[in-house]
Amino acid sequence: MTVEDAILALVAAFVVAALATPLTSRLARAVGAVDRPRDRGLAAGGTPLLGGLAMLAAVLVAGLLFLDFGGILGDRLHGILAGAVVIALVGALDDRFDLHPAVKLLGQIGAASVPVAAGVEVTNITFPFLGAVDFGSAGAPLTVVGLVAVMNVVNLSDGIDGLAAGVCAIAAAAFAIIAFDLQRDHAGVLAAITCGAALGFLVHNFHPASAFMGDCGSNLLGLLLGCVAVEGAVKTQAILALLFPLVVLAVPFLDTTFVVLKRLKYRRPIYAADTNHFHHRFSAIGFSQRRTVLYLYAWTVCLAGFAVALRFVPYSDNGGSFDPGWTAVMAGLGLLVLAASVYLVYTLEILKFRVTLRRRTGRAAADVDAEVARAMETGEFQALRADDGPSGPRTPSA
Repeated sequence: MTVEDAILALVAAFVVAALATPLTSRLARAVGAVDRPRDRGLAAGGTPLLGGLAMLAAVLVAGLLFLDFGGILGDRLHGILAGAVVIALVGALDDRFDLHPAVKLLGQIGAASVPVAAGVEVTNITFPFLGAVDFGSAGAPLTVVGLVAVMNVVNLSDGIDGLAAGVCAIAAAAFAIIAFDLQRDHAGVLAAITCGAALGFLVHNFHPASAFMGDCGSNLLGLLLGCVAVEGAVKTQAILALLFPLVVLAVPFLDTTFVVLKRLKYRRPIYAADTNHFHHRFSAIGFSQRRTVLYLYAWTVCLAGFAVALRFVPYSDNGGSFDPGWTAVMAGLGLLVLAASVYLVYTLEILKFRVTLRRRTGRAAADVDAEVARAMETGEFQALRADDGPSGPRTPSA
């Protein structure tokens, strides 16, 4: 398998997903798998789900055409595709029948166990300055836990048109580059297929979306990205192998971590939807859905680019010696990514909220600062409308 195979596989997956999505939308409407307004989403409801089935079709078709199923790698690839089918079906049932969270979790564990049983398993990790750490018999269950975590991270981030599909496409592209550089060609092609499937679906999912991927799609992308990370980087001997997926998927990981901590703080169920996600916060300060998702894409690109740079910039000889010049370059890139992250998390959410509130309501600075402090404590920003005036939000006349 070569880079050319990966490019062709990406194109094939893109075409299949783009063509199949309208068909899955018709199926969704026929069986009643239609989105209902939820607290964690910004959609009004009524959009067909099951877009994940179109991505599954794209992955299976492109996989059969461009993946090499010979030898021991073939067993692992068969396991990944089988697990993909299982989680897509579990997600489709959830989209239609709204399964209990415990049932969904069991389905995720079952789907993750399929590729792990086929050999998609992390047995050891190489840490900088510490060397290899062997997990032994704990490798398999730890890998299952990791795959389930990635599935839920992607699932929880899917609350605005185009966000999950775009972020996963960017992440998959970064994983493909890293995997090929680590000579994990099978993982590189699988990552390219995942990227193509997400982009093909994004044709119909970018705002205003005509189709949603549903839990069917978000869990599918999460499982595929998790398997790609394991096969393409984590189970290699690369010193920064574990860091690559954490940096590439930092945006959904940070979003999920923040939301879960908020729910734990206020003693709410972890699985209960709320309005504490990044996209809700951007909406609360007046961002449109398109602007919100483009900012989050840009953040993901910055982090993914930094992860790729960690692999390609020769700042170290992997033996403990660092090149001063290239190390300075990496430090500079790291500071730029950190600055972009601070800008998005702090400036856009806090400072812009303060300025917007003062401008639109005409309230005193002290009152606004108190409101911002309250919002920071609770994590709940009151949405601002363009017609808000000095006396506060207008109410409709009777």
